[in-house]
Amino acid sequence: MTDPTRWLTAEQLGPHFDDGGRIILIENHEVFRRRPTHRLKAHLYLSALRHRARELGDRGELVEAPSYAAALRERGLTGERLEVVGATSWAQARLVERLGASILPDRGIVTDRATFAAWAEGRKPTQLLMDRFYREVRERTGILMEGGEPVGGQFSFDHDNRQRPPKGAVSLGLPDPWRPVEDDIDASVRETLDRLEADGVRFLGADAPRAFAATRDEALAALDDFIGTRLTDFGPFEDASLQGDDTMAHSRLSVPLNLGLLHPLEIVDRVVAAHRDGAAPLNSAEGIVRQLIGWRDWVWHLYWHLGPDYVERSNHLGATTPLPAEWWQLDGAQIEARCLSHVLDGAGRTGYAHHIQRLMVLGNFSLQRGYDPAELTAWFQGAFVDGTPWVMPANVVGMSQFADGGMVATKPYASGGAYIDRMSDFCGSCRFSPSKRLGEDACPFTAGYWAVLDRVEPRIRGNHRMAQPLAGLRRLADREEVVAQERARTAY
Repeated sequence: MTDPTRWLTAEQLGPHFDDGGRIILIENHEVFRRRPTHRLKAHLYLSALRHRARELGDRGELVEAPSYAAALRERGLTGERLEVVGATSWAQARLVERLGASILPDRGIVTDRATFAAWAEGRKPTQLLMDRFYREVRERTGILMEGGEPVGGQFSFDHDNRQRPPKGAVSLGLPDPWRPVEDDIDASVRETLDRLEADGVRFLGADAPRAFAATRDEALAALDDFIGTRLTDFGPFEDASLQGDDTMAHSRLSVPLNLGLLHPLEIVDRVVAAHRDGAAPLNSAEGIVRQLIGWRDWVWHLYWHLGPDYVERSNHLGATTPLPAEWWQLDGAQIEARCLSHVLDGAGRTGYAHHIQRLMVLGNFSLQRGYDPAELTAWFQGAFVDGTPWVMPANVVGMSQFADGGMVATKPYASGGAYIDRMSDFCGSCRFSPSKRLGEDACPFTAGYWAVLDRVEPRIRGNHRMAQPLAGLRRLADREEVVAQERARTAY
């Protein structure tokens, strides 16, 4: 019998997914008809697949097909003739099972499923806390550990990573982040996407030169650039935003990571080495390590642990409002709140926003307005170049929207405009005042904070972390007026 052919998805394109045998890669353009996708994300994925096919030469085959199953069955790649490396979504897992393919263990993660299962055994869903998981991984791997204790005497320096942006600054003053140079493959991808649009496919966002790594060499260049120019400032300004600096000190490595072009441990090794050599402060190094071996791994395992219906069954706060049209259009022109307008426009232009903009602007506003968490999850997955089926459920449903009732986050992540004012320069150029909750210039975030607490109070009354905010709500003299104002609000 001949050796099996390995099917690699667009999220498995790095060397750690390749053992030297035959490989099939599949372009399925029909997914762009079924699921709203940012044009820049579609470009990135097709470019990455085509670049990888060129690298593989005769060992690889790139197939364009209307479905993954059709592409594999037409080539007789079922049963023992086909193998996959784990699966990257529940949909792929079900397809692989139907095809009877051989399934290899997951790669591209730090903790394997058996280890996570052992850690999770006996814990209630609300006890699967990231901080506990992260500590266990640090202790097990020895990363940033000395003599059994965490370097610096504590596992997390998150409280040290909340500096405001420099006063009066328009940017952090760092060099522009690394960008690739497009080639003939990118030109062919652009022709394909133009043809799909002419045939009725409607992409989100706008076309632009590719800004993220699509090959292994490009991913390594992006990693080098981050270590050399941004790592030092990452920690202090991790939660800050500036209108003139969309990247700040963030790595933007989530894109090549989610394409499988980098392994999280090779980033961790570089970051830890930089700290050891005195080239990066501990709070910056630990912040990156926590994102990679803590949060990212934890979200991967929760995707499988919580089951295929996690998104559909999770709506603890009873949020049912459809997303506004301007969100699907990625158009902030009609939005008056400066922070929200800027972030939506940025997503339309680049398919990217850093994590604090996603959580405390987009997610916070969605929580306050009661946007449907399932629709919001689909929007995040399609609108961002690093959106994947396994990344977004726990991040959106659990962390951002508290729609699972506390399995991912310990409390709803809602805040008023004062937080945004403190951590950004958005409010100075906004017609709304972050200090006001009533009136024509009442900030939709400040007023929305109290309005959402009023709406969900019966569902979160037993959450001890919300005791103080709910006590403040009960003392609010103008509670009814604020709630009525936000219920009728049309300008935000």
